[in-house]
Amino acid sequence: MSDVSRRAIDERFDDAELDQSIWVPYYLAHWSSRHDSAATYELTDGGLRLSIPRDQGLWCSGLHEEPLRVSCVQTASFSGPVGSSHGPQPFREGLTVAEEQPTLWGYTPTYGRIEVTMRGRVTGRSMFAFWMSGIEDRPERSGEICVVEIFGSDIADGGAFIGSGVRAFRDPMLDEDFSTIFAPIDVTQDHTYGIEWHAGGLVFSIDSDAVRTMSQSPDYPMQLMLGVFDFPDRDGPEDHVPEVVLSHVRGRPIPATA
Repeated sequence: MSDVSRRAIDERFDDAELDQSIWVPYYLAHWSSRHDSAATYELTDGGLRLSIPRDQGLWCSGLHEEPLRVSCVQTASFSGPVGSSHGPQPFREGLTVAEEQPTLWGYTPTYGRIEVTMRGRVTGRSMFAFWMSGIEDRPERSGEICVVEIFGSDIADGGAFIGSGVRAFRDPMLDEDFSTIFAPIDVTQDHTYGIEWHAGGLVFSIDSDAVRTMSQSPDYPMQLMLGVFDFPDRDGPEDHVPEVVLSHVRGRPIPATA
C-alpha cells in the first residue's frame, strides 16, 4: 500500500458530522454490505456514542456462527471485487466478498502511542472493545492488538476483568497471547486505554498506568476498530441497549527502535 495514511490523530468528535476521511461507520462491510453493517451512532456533547437499539438487525446473518449485532467504527476500508476472497478479517473458511468496498487508509499507523478514552454500558450478553487490526493487503498482515475488551459478564463489584493481548490469525511471526486482568475501575465512566507499540514490544496501559507488557508486536500498518457488540443468544435483558461512548482518540508516532 502507498503511505497515504495520516501519521497522527487527535479526535474529540466535536464536529457536527463524523469525519469520514478517517472513520468508516460500517463493520467489515465487504462480507455483508454497508446497509447491513452500518453502525448506529450519534455525535453528542460527550463524544461519539455507538449503540445497538432493539430493532437493529443481525450482522452477517446465516454466515456468522453465533448470532451477532454490532455498531463499530474503523479507520480503514478496502476489499477485492465481489466474489473474491480478498478482504480483512475473514471469520470462516470460504468467505467471498459480497460488496466491494472503496479503499480508504484513514489512520493506519505502524508503531506509535495510541490511546482511547471511552465508557460503556453492557450486560451479560454484550461487550465493548478497542483493538487494532492488520489491514491485510497481504494475508499474513492479519495480526491484532486487542487493547481492551470488556464483557458485561466480566464486570464485578469494584471493577472488571479486562481482556487484552495479541491474536496471531494468519501471521506466522506472532504468537497467540491473550488474557484478562482485574482492573479496579468503573467502566461506565471515562477511562483511557492505551498501547505503546514499537518494534518487538507492546506496553498496555489504563489511565497511563502500565498493566501489561509483551515482547512481540506486528510490524505492518494497522487500523483502529472501536465498537459495541450484542450476542442475542446469550443470557441478558432483551430490552437493554448496549453502548460505548468514545470521548477522545489520539495517536502519534514513536521511533521504530524505541
